[in-house]
Amino acid sequence: MPSLPDLRTMVLVSLTLSLSVGVLPAPAFAADETGALTVTFRGLKARTGAVMLSLACSEAAYGDKAPAAGQAMIPVSGDTAVVTTFKGLTPGRCAIKAFHDVNGDGKMGANPFGIPTEPFAFSNNAHGAMGPAKWADASFEVKAGDNAQTIDID
Repeated sequence: MPSLPDLRTMVLVSLTLSLSVGVLPAPAFAADETGALTVTFRGLKARTGAVMLSLACSEAAYGDKAPAAGQAMIPVSGDTAVVTTFKGLTPGRCAIKAFHDVNGDGKMGANPFGIPTEPFAFSNNAHGAMGPAKWADASFEVKAGDNAQTIDID
């Protein structure tokens, strides 16, 4: 029988791969030890498509080398979009990568040079130089209880 960390990793990978639409909750832990995170995106210029986001609670997950703690697809109808709260998060550092899929094709648009053509953002409103924002700039502390992040997406 696999150990608890191995079993948790297998469940996370399975749930991440089965995500199609909506929010994928983080793994559940004891309620008094966990955090909940509500994410709000502001500054959406187009009223079409959806904001696609990935919540990483480790530097490896942020670099796409481990499963994300959660993912969401938030339909856009105004200049603000709010994701349903991620619950059951283990306190610690997390970061968010997101983009506004304006044309609704399910992927981030880019020009022939790989430069994004659709709006994108990172937690802490961090900016990257020639790539995504660094983990140290985008990561934030999730504490037990309610937490919130507001991200300007442009």
